[in-house]
Amino acid sequence: MSLSIHHVAATAFTRGLTTLSVLLDKAKAHAQAAGTDPDAFVQARLFEDMLPLAGQIQRASDAARGAMARLSGGVAPPMTDDETTFTQLQDRVTRSLAYVRSVPAEAFEGAETREVVFPAGPLTLGFSGLDYLLEFALPNFQFHVVTAYDILRHHGVPLGKRDYLNLGAERVRAA
Repeated sequence: MSLSIHHVAATAFTRGLTTLSVLLDKAKAHAQAAGTDPDAFVQARLFEDMLPLAGQIQRASDAARGAMARLSGGVAPPMTDDETTFTQLQDRVTRSLAYVRSVPAEAFEGAETREVVFPAGPLTLGFSGLDYLLEFALPNFQFHVVTAYDILRHHGVPLGKRDYLNLGAERVRAA
């Protein structure tokens, strides 16, 4: 069995978006147990010149949807960057996950060599589909997922590496 670009993309984006959902749930539970408003985390930052938690989740969501669309030749559903609550962020993650899961493998036919060109700030970037996925889309996506984790951890949410890796019960084996 050969490894397909669809499988790599869909698996990585599904795992990362699911991780974001779990992190949001844990942060909400932590805030509620502490008697604080979980929405206070939405604008929390790791450092003053970095995007807040909402911005990190928005960029991760955009990266996953954009990559799936670019590699499949489709169009990602647009989303506005106006989330101000945990519920809204969780909804964005859920909608992004639904889109990633909706893109059929057949739409990725020829994606490895498909030219991917897009604006990135003042630059225009261009890649083959495979290079785009491996050299830009996945690292960019993971940067925003791990930064969301870091923001929550920095602001007192008790998270560990296993939370980031999102190791479910199906991965745990008896000794």
